[in-house]
Amino acid sequence: MNGMLAIYLREMLILRKRFLRQLASMSVSPLLYLVAFGFGMGRGLTVGSRSYLEFLIPGLVAMNSMIQAFAIGSEINIARFYWHIFEEFQAAPITNISYVAGEVVAGVTRALFSVVLIIAIAALSGVTLSYNLYFWIAVLLNSFVFASLAVGLAMLVKSHSDQALLSNFFITPMAFLGGTFFPIAQMPPWAQRILFFLPLTHASKAIRAAAFGERPQLLSFLVLATLGVALFIFAFLSVRRSME
Repeated sequence: MNGMLAIYLREMLILRKRFLRQLASMSVSPLLYLVAFGFGMGRGLTVGSRSYLEFLIPGLVAMNSMIQAFAIGSEINIARFYWHIFEEFQAAPITNISYVAGEVVAGVTRALFSVVLIIAIAALSGVTLSYNLYFWIAVLLNSFVFASLAVGLAMLVKSHSDQALLSNFFITPMAFLGGTFFPIAQMPPWAQRILFFLPLTHASKAIRAAAFGERPQLLSFLVLATLGVALFIFAFLSVRRSME
């Protein structure tokens, strides 16, 4: 536990030092999407019985929590390739599981900051949704999945530039195809079957249902929880391999 807290506090101290810059960075994309898609293209449009703006906000929550949770991988790679702090972790009495848990929780915390920011932006835009327990469970599971994925992949890349390639291959496609900006049901049946396997699809569905005051499908929670545990184990094995 002490080792995990040490890793977590280190990441939080870095975040605190850059807090205003991080806050600005976290708010740029949601604001752009909100203005372009919500107020621009989406003005007057409806999705079912909801306005497009109401449909968009939960999608932005799912997308931004994914992006910010995955961004912990960049911090890990900076520590590995530029500051060479990872070697100090190897020499310190910190277990692999503590290191992984600390970095994953730090990634989840970053994601939660971004979600609170989007909720504040939504409130200023006049959008009122339900931020209930189901909503936060879905956000936490989504963040857990992508923070675990980030830690695991960060241990496999050979340079910091490789991290950008991973984002282009894994994160960017999901951001646009995971039910963020449009209902998956509008896609052809063959595409829906493929998109079903994207974790962001289930996160968007669960977060949106909870935000609309509905009970999310249990399947979405089960998929996210199972995938999160599997990726956490993957991250642990990747760290152990890097430390050998």
